Amino acid sequence: MGKNVTLPLTLCDILYCTCGSYNPQSCLFSQICNICCVLALWIVTIRFQQVRDLGSGSHLNTAGLVLGFISSIGISILGNFQQSVVMGVHLFGALMAFVLGLVYFWIQAWLSYYSSPSHDRKWVVPVRIVLCSLCTCLVICMFVLYKTGFRSEAAICEWALVMCCFALFAIFAAEFRHIDCHKLTVQNKERKSSSDANGCSFPVDYLSEQTIMLHPGSFWSVL
Repeated sequence: MGKNVTLPLTLCDILYCTCGSYNPQSCLFSQICNICCVLALWIVTIRFQQVRDLGSGSHLNTAGLVLGFISSIGISILGNFQQSVVMGVHLFGALMAFVLGLVYFWIQAWLSYYSSPSHDRKWVVPVRIVLCSLCTCLVICMFVLYKTGFRSEAAICEWALVMCCFALFAIFAAEFRHIDCHKLTVQNKERKSSSDANGCSFPVDYLSEQTIMLHPGSFWSVL
């Protein structure tokens, strides 16, 4: 009489998006992807403004901003349309998130190389290029292995790709640390009285500007 043998399912046997295809994991997976989408949009916007202030690669910087926005939205699409429900939309979101996101990081590697000289550029640019090259190889291997039926190997490439993307976002910390303050201008509307030639007084609105410098260390104290 035969026996049923159950093989253990390891992390490397499944694609990361498969983990979020079933309840209640799908709820957590969607929420995490939405949070990552918002954080990615925030990082992309700050990076665009930083490069623009440095005055390097205006058109390329704008292209990076557009690609960064599209890839960030792809993260949300990827998480909210599970592959077990709407496979086509899920794959479209994955294409936006990974392929366009990879192009975005290549643009950032180019902008970092031609930006203003700094001590961080000596190691940020090589590390970013190595990670982008690794991500490119992982994307190609993931699609080839998945099409040829090697799902476990494709899952390993996909998990490694996600970790490399996290590392690419983390490298921005070396460049964002040079952002020391933000300037916030507030206009206060004040009412003052003035008199005409006949001596009659009437109220006049004045706009006075007040500049507040928000330093990272004092941000919470301002709130």
